[in-house]
Amino acid sequence: MSGIAEELAPEIEAQALQLAKVRKEISKVIVGQAYMVDRLLMALIADGHILIEGIPGLAKTTAVKTVADALDTGFARVQFTPDLLPADLIGTEIYRPQHLDFMVKTGPIFSNLVLADEINRAPAKVQSALLEAMQERQVTIGEQTHDLPDPFLVLATQNPIEHEGTYPLPEAQVDRFMLKLKVGYPDKEEEKEILRRMASRHKPEIEPVLAPEEIKKMREVADRVYLDPKVEDYIVDVVFATREPAVYKLEKLENLIDYGASPRASIYLAQTAKVQAFMSGRAYVTPQDVKTVGPDVLRHRILLSYEAEAQDLTSDDVVQEVFNTVDVP
Repeated sequence: MSGIAEELAPEIEAQALQLAKVRKEISKVIVGQAYMVDRLLMALIADGHILIEGIPGLAKTTAVKTVADALDTGFARVQFTPDLLPADLIGTEIYRPQHLDFMVKTGPIFSNLVLADEINRAPAKVQSALLEAMQERQVTIGEQTHDLPDPFLVLATQNPIEHEGTYPLPEAQVDRFMLKLKVGYPDKEEEKEILRRMASRHKPEIEPVLAPEEIKKMREVADRVYLDPKVEDYIVDVVFATREPAVYKLEKLENLIDYGASPRASIYLAQTAKVQAFMSGRAYVTPQDVKTVGPDVLRHRILLSYEAEAQDLTSDDVVQEVFNTVDVP
């Protein structure tokens, strides 16, 4: 392992400088919300999609737009509404009478970063069109299949409080998001700073500081981060503890979980733990990296029973209990 660490150390240091530049640009617009910004960058490097949940007005959309501005990539925003059609998202074929043929008009999905705003407001057929594109990285328009650009990242937002006129995402579709973030309120000092900045008419300019090629390079370096077999065992134990709680001395969770996390959770935990180590400037993964990313990877993959809901427990409570109990290597 020491050989890998020594070999990767200079590359990780160089990439850390690039990430610092991106964070500096983003901080011109976004006050606080370091957790959300870090997870957006993590999803980009880990090549996974992200679902952001929070009440209106917490800068979810602004953060995504600002990250896109700091990256030299394409960006499209789609406001999901109940009357949205799949063709509005992926594109359609248009008949050209002068040529007597059909022309493909691509939709906003053909962008590097796609912001799906209020994803739970669109009907199921639009959600499934988006989620198919997320999974396959390609879309079919008419009889032709079109590859989506690389990098391709879907950042979806949803408000938890507005239940009227919403179509909740089915569990199978939510599982395709690598991370689900819960965004909270800023603290007093941050809110004062937001107030000061918003009082000014001057809006800061964001410089693009990271090109798609550099994102691909970061992915290659993060892939080579060392994952010890003991940490691999720990990841698998954590995921299995959500499926078979009694085996891991978690009998009290037995009646609270209907379905545990899928194998996708193990894959994403390993990938995001590597990126967490990379973003922390390390060439190896520690169990703490797994604990840091664990709640964001697992919270939307555990289906709670009615009993858990009756006790007012959330999937975050269950995940926390799992991490508190499973033995750390």
